[in-house]
Amino acid sequence: MPYDSPVPGYMNNTVNTLRLWSAKAPNQFNLEFFNNGQYIQAVCDSNLAENISRVLYPNDNFFSGKELRLKQEYFLVAASLQDIVRRFKSAKFGCRDVVRTSFTSFSSKVAIQLNDTHPSLAVPELMRILIDLEGIEFDEAFKITRETCAYTNHTILPEAMERWPVHLLERILPRHLSIIYEINAKFLDEVSKKWPEDVDKLRDMSLVEEDGEKRINMAYMCIVSCHAVNGVAAIHSNIIKSKTFKNFYEMFPDRFQNKTNGITPRRWLLMCNPSLSDIIIDKIGDGWVVSLDELRSLESFADKPNFLSAVRKVKQENKMKFAEYVKKEYGVAINVDSMFDVHVKRIHEYKRQLLNCLHMIVMFNRIKENPMRDFVPRTVFVGGKAAPGYHMAKLIIKLINNVSQVVNNDPIVGDKLKVLFIENYRVSLAEKVIPAADLSEQISTAGTEASGTGNMKFMLNGALTIGTLDGANVEMKEEMGDDNIFIFGMTVEQVADLWAKGYKPVEYYERLPELRKALDMINDGYFSPEEPGMFKDIFNSLVHDDRYALLADFESYIACQEKVSELYKNPELWTKKCVYNIAASGKFSSDRTISEYARDIWGVEPSDTKLPDPSQTPLHIGQDEELNEYLQSGGH
Repeated sequence: MPYDSPVPGYMNNTVNTLRLWSAKAPNQFNLEFFNNGQYIQAVCDSNLAENISRVLYPNDNFFSGKELRLKQEYFLVAASLQDIVRRFKSAKFGCRDVVRTSFTSFSSKVAIQLNDTHPSLAVPELMRILIDLEGIEFDEAFKITRETCAYTNHTILPEAMERWPVHLLERILPRHLSIIYEINAKFLDEVSKKWPEDVDKLRDMSLVEEDGEKRINMAYMCIVSCHAVNGVAAIHSNIIKSKTFKNFYEMFPDRFQNKTNGITPRRWLLMCNPSLSDIIIDKIGDGWVVSLDELRSLESFADKPNFLSAVRKVKQENKMKFAEYVKKEYGVAINVDSMFDVHVKRIHEYKRQLLNCLHMIVMFNRIKENPMRDFVPRTVFVGGKAAPGYHMAKLIIKLINNVSQVVNNDPIVGDKLKVLFIENYRVSLAEKVIPAADLSEQISTAGTEASGTGNMKFMLNGALTIGTLDGANVEMKEEMGDDNIFIFGMTVEQVADLWAKGYKPVEYYERLPELRKALDMINDGYFSPEEPGMFKDIFNSLVHDDRYALLADFESYIACQEKVSELYKNPELWTKKCVYNIAASGKFSSDRTISEYARDIWGVEPSDTKLPDPSQTPLHIGQDEELNEYLQSGGH
């Protein structure tokens, strides 16, 4: 059953529709079973069907190949494609009569963007509809499918790549599996023509992986079956071309593109930070709301004391509002004059919340060792959710909470340092914490974060960033200049070189006293006296494995944090850098991102035409052909 949610445009009288789906059983209640006393069986069919969309399967960074996930993915894809095909054939909005019978123009009327591999079953499902229901030959159906579909890759982590077991597809979607097999056979014919007698290439590029359990690599299927493939930041797109999908890039170089992610300035500045929006509008007008590049003109105010004072005042007010919220929700009183150091994102080892946690412990130890030393007060906020079955991520949350308990209740530490784990992190909470942040933590291991968008939200709201050269951080640095961001740690190339030489994290543990002390406190139960061995898994993973090179980047991170503290002592210079961050945010508007998708992938020229108000006289035929075509199609 479809559920439509209106998505209004900004000041243009256009409302698009987001169609969501819920699974419903055709027979909600079986009276015959009920009359026979089989009360549970009477509603069993209904429950089984509705389970498909009752709870969305949550794991996204660890592919686990569960049957429910496959059913959900197929259900959503199949419902959407049937709706798309129905609309295409009906041609006019609200009409159910079939007008079009030929699919030759399908790809010029329909664009399907596969947002990662979760909707990748759209490829065999569209093929099935075209071949089995519409009677189109396989090659022609594949041509239509390829011209219609495009694929966005969102991760390079191997464990996040969808690889469906063949036995599962065989049992649940046998027809789709046969279509995938035929796509693969025809593709491997092309590969063998390009690289004759190269058996390794055939094995490496096959959509069917046969090492161990036989599986279908859904990312490979998307690349083969789509006319465009893109990453979501420049560095990410380069990695998928040079490493992750290197063979496919050599096969289809023209298909690969970059589309750096963006955020909407309407929500992430205008709505969530009205005070900052007001002082910006006062200086440069409100054109930036729909054309974020206009923020660049704020650079001319970066040396104006009155403007810098206004920016500082807004930040302080936002911090006071968030401090009130924290006091009310968590009962923790925080120092509003402290630096608000914020690390909010999904909890995952590659995002390195543990590195931040090690810094918290180092700061705690420094204060305890010398309470009289000069120390810039900090309040460290960490927030985010972990996938339900991700043990290490859950343990990281527990560790941060335990560190928080120790730090926040130490009388020697007092207001100099506070640590808080923000529960149930979500959009509405992001709208409170992001405007209040002084420092944004974007510290993933170089080469692991596809893009990130939280980094852009903090930048737009005047927080400075401490981060690695990963994801969109690279482009942010290019836009704002090297002096306005705190960069630390290894590059992608240096990380690869580290592992090539044989990385031994224990050597860093033995060489760096502050690191060793922090890790020993974790291992020896300092933060878990009731259960001393609680965090041994964390200690062992870092000292003996350290897949994401936290210990290798530790020294650089701590040194960079000291530079952050030093700059924070100079409010004028800190605020000036904040202004440069805001002014450089223009590139990271979702308006720019979607316009690039439209022009480069969907073959549509974006329009800024404003539809007439209901009270106005509508345009007559011929006045604006493009607009009239839009209106006659029902706005679709």
